[in-house]
Amino acid sequence: MATARLDYVAPWWTYWLHNFPHFNFFFQSVDSTFRPVEASYQQSLMFLACIGAVGLGLSLLILAVYLVCLCCCRKDIDEDTKRPDSRCVTWVAVVTGLVICSGVGVGFYGNSETNDGVYQLTYSLYSANHTLGGINNLVAGSMGNVETGLKQHLERLDEIFSTRSDYLQALRFMQLMVNNVIRELTALPDISKANVDLAAVADQTASIEYYRWLTYLLLLILDLVICLTLCVGMAKQSRWLLITVMTFVMLSLILSWASLGAGTATAVGTSDFCVSPDKFIVNQTTDSLSADVAHYYLFCSPNLPNPFQQSLTVCQRSLTTMQIQIQGLLQFSVPVFPTAERDLLGIQRLLNSTEFSLHQLTALLDCRGLHKDYVDALMGVCYDGVEGLLYLSLFSLLAACALSGVLCATFQMWTQLGSRDKEYDDIDEEDPFNPQARRMSYNPRRSNIHSFCSYTSNLSSQSSLNPPPQSSASNPMPPPEYMNQSMLFGGSPRYENVPLIGRGSPPPSYSPSMRTTYLSMTDAQIRHFGTDFQV
Repeated sequence: MATARLDYVAPWWTYWLHNFPHFNFFFQSVDSTFRPVEASYQQSLMFLACIGAVGLGLSLLILAVYLVCLCCCRKDIDEDTKRPDSRCVTWVAVVTGLVICSGVGVGFYGNSETNDGVYQLTYSLYSANHTLGGINNLVAGSMGNVETGLKQHLERLDEIFSTRSDYLQALRFMQLMVNNVIRELTALPDISKANVDLAAVADQTASIEYYRWLTYLLLLILDLVICLTLCVGMAKQSRWLLITVMTFVMLSLILSWASLGAGTATAVGTSDFCVSPDKFIVNQTTDSLSADVAHYYLFCSPNLPNPFQQSLTVCQRSLTTMQIQIQGLLQFSVPVFPTAERDLLGIQRLLNSTEFSLHQLTALLDCRGLHKDYVDALMGVCYDGVEGLLYLSLFSLLAACALSGVLCATFQMWTQLGSRDKEYDDIDEEDPFNPQARRMSYNPRRSNIHSFCSYTSNLSSQSSLNPPPQSSASNPMPPPEYMNQSMLFGGSPRYENVPLIGRGSPPPSYSPSMRTTYLSMTDAQIRHFGTDFQV
């Protein structure tokens, strides 16, 4: 037993969106009733879509102010100060990345929900289109059987029964029944136009939904790529990766605000329809369907009469009456007129076929099938569809705000990379601990350095300093500098196996004993060793 509109109740979020203020471009209030063909209502939806443009403008303004402040308030870094702390930038990047990932999860769910709702809508439209197409085929087939087949058989029987007035009277009565069937079938509403409209709407909706789903999918993937590139760029501190991040972020920022505006306008417009769908459909079908037929299918209430019941009953009774007449003629006229048997059996077959089609037509014209498709379409659009649009709008808002934070963090990271390059440029070339300066100031003449540690280790056993005479005839090859340095600071070359000069390594550390021995050198020792130990 069908119930009256108990299967569909508009969800609360459609009422919430329906109560959004509707303004035209002149900031005048507009009625929120769903009227898509009126210019004022279209302007109210476009006004809501401009929310995305306003958000984009505010984001760009905030970013411009932040960039100006970052450039103007930047302090010069002294040589003795450290680089700016990057922990704040790292935390901002981590938080914005988590927000973007969370928004992407919300976006995937919303995109799936919207796709499910639109799929349910298109499936219901195709199902209703199939039902309406079956009704049209059955009505056309029944009309063809009655108008063409029955009339031809009756005309031949007129010639055969021309000498029998009682049989001719039965034929006249059957002709009256045929006219009744034709009249009642013609009185049925012509729904062929509605059939074409439903098919076109279903195809167009499916095509639009495919491109919408694909666009959001690419936007979600772009946000994930931004998060990955941002992590790699901050880890490697690469300028070209940061430039790539900024380019993708600007593109995604524009698309996010645009999708927010489009999603908000679509959700509000759909909610305006979902709050009162019956009124809109009745107004749209006044040219092709009567009001009682539209209400019969929209509400499907047992209290509402079936507008097709009278016509179907008349057709059924007419066909039954003709069946009785044909049975009588087959019984009494065939023995007298054997040639009439073929036409009488042809009429009987056509009546059986028409009666079977009439039973199918009665089942298809019942409100329960089309009403179920109608409710399923509303459930798909107003529940899954609008809910998915809300989640997509939330994703767009989260992504837009987080991407603005990503741009700020990227600008700050760019300035820190500039500060690091400045530090490298400000290195003193004469600094003895600069590897490059040591390479440039290396002098082979000073490579022959006496072992200070070996001298001090034998100082207690020697009573005087007698340096060995140097032979002017021989010019031995000077030992490598790293060997002398290792002997100087460790007393044995085994403590340094890899040369320090030329590989940019820091000098070895001085132990306290070495420093004490160095400072305790006497003037005689300094005169003996010269300036070899003076840096």
